[in-house]
Amino acid sequence: MTFEKIKNIIAEQLSLDEGEIALTSTFTDDLGVDSLEIFEIVMALEEEFDIEIPNEDIEDMKTVGDIVNYVESKTK
Repeated sequence: MTFEKIKNIIAEQLSLDEGEIALTSTFTDDLGVDSLEIFEIVMALEEEFDIEIPNEDIEDMKTVGDIVNYVESKTK
């Protein structure tokens, strides 16, 4: 459920097909995300899940799975 929501947000922010996004997708290599796009994704996630994601935590998130795990840990 969380993955589906996050995948939808990422697809919307990057104008990608949801089928292109997997848990193992890396932001820079697989999805071609730059630093501005990652912050736009994070802002959308913060709004969707009503959480705050500090910048130092963002730096540790390399894959879609990393974000899913992070959001799930903050929303339980």
